[in-house]
Amino acid sequence: MSDDWDNKTVIGFKKQTAKVTKKDSDINGTDHQRIAKLDRENEVAPPPKVAPSVGRAIQTARMDLKLAQKDLAQKVNEKPSVIQDYESGKAIPNPQILGKLERVLGVKLRGSNIGEKLGGPKKS
Repeated sequence: MSDDWDNKTVIGFKKQTAKVTKKDSDINGTDHQRIAKLDRENEVAPPPKVAPSVGRAIQTARMDLKLAQKDLAQKVNEKPSVIQDYESGKAIPNPQILGKLERVLGVKLRGSNIGEKLGGPKKS
């Protein structure tokens, strides 16, 4: 019971405000930002790029159909620079774009057996 008399109730306690930084080290200090663990970890891996085999498959299929990059881009509703990035292997793979290219070119671009002709629908 005597514990209740010893406790002090504080009403309207002022919240601590942020201090004004005077040095660059205060701003950049990892301890204050709570990201020291992130600094110790390895660098983040960049997103995966299109495999060179996919780029070659796109290019050979496009040449077989006698299409320019511009014409292929128009058929799949993309910019010519997107087609150029895919053929050079600089693009980040997008399943939607790869699906459009597969349909127009008639060549498999995902999974195994990249570069094979696409077969018709499976018959059961």
